[in-house]
Amino acid sequence: MWREARLALTDAVTALNCSMVPVHPWIYGLGQQTDNGAYLSPVNATAYLAQKLAGIGGKSDVVILMVASQTHDSFMSSLNQLTEVFPAPAFVQVKRLAQSAATLATEKMQLPAGMSAALPSSVPLSVPSSRAAFAAAAVKQAQSEAGAAAGLDGLKAQLAAFGQKRDAMLADIAAGLGDLQGKSARAWVFTGSGDVVTTLTQLVKDIPQPSAVHTAAVMLVGDNLEGIRGMIHEYKPDAGA
Repeated sequence: MWREARLALTDAVTALNCSMVPVHPWIYGLGQQTDNGAYLSPVNATAYLAQKLAGIGGKSDVVILMVASQTHDSFMSSLNQLTEVFPAPAFVQVKRLAQSAATLATEKMQLPAGMSAALPSSVPLSVPSSRAAFAAAAVKQAQSEAGAAAGLDGLKAQLAAFGQKRDAMLADIAAGLGDLQGKSARAWVFTGSGDVVTTLTQLVKDIPQPSAVHTAAVMLVGDNLEGIRGMIHEYKPDAGA
């Protein structure tokens, strides 16, 4: 069934294996492309996902996460929150495409600026060959430093430094987890389990925000999606998201 939910990471989230099907306005032949942007309704997005799901048959767990809005600004706000909590490649890609579309639309309304004689800003040069050379140089330097510090005192110093770096890394990881668990996002969620035919019947019922024009979603399909269900919490309007 469809429902609005709060998505947040908890200790209950576990690793899982699943198929992932994205849907967004920039999928060829799906969204409506106009001079003002790309548009897709939740109804058409759901129909696309249902078609994909109908092809597997049997029994499966299904979870769909969707954001939908009438305005581009609200759509971007929802995407920004969602990618903070669940940065699935599909949502990150949609966020980038939506940002590019908005930038392009703004540039079309502006008068073309005169050509500048200034050089572009400096950026780090990184190409495969240079990265390989830098890596080789770093390995060579490390080997040289390891040989120079082969004495007992040198080994003790290296072990102490390694222990300090390890403790710092573990502290950073713990702090990062706490930061992630403190974030949440609102999204429309569909969950189904068991016979796929039954799930399909429920999927096309009570589709949220049918009149919205900006929609993006990801469908997860697998044998056991308890890991992702652990992110889904009851949405309480007075508590925010």
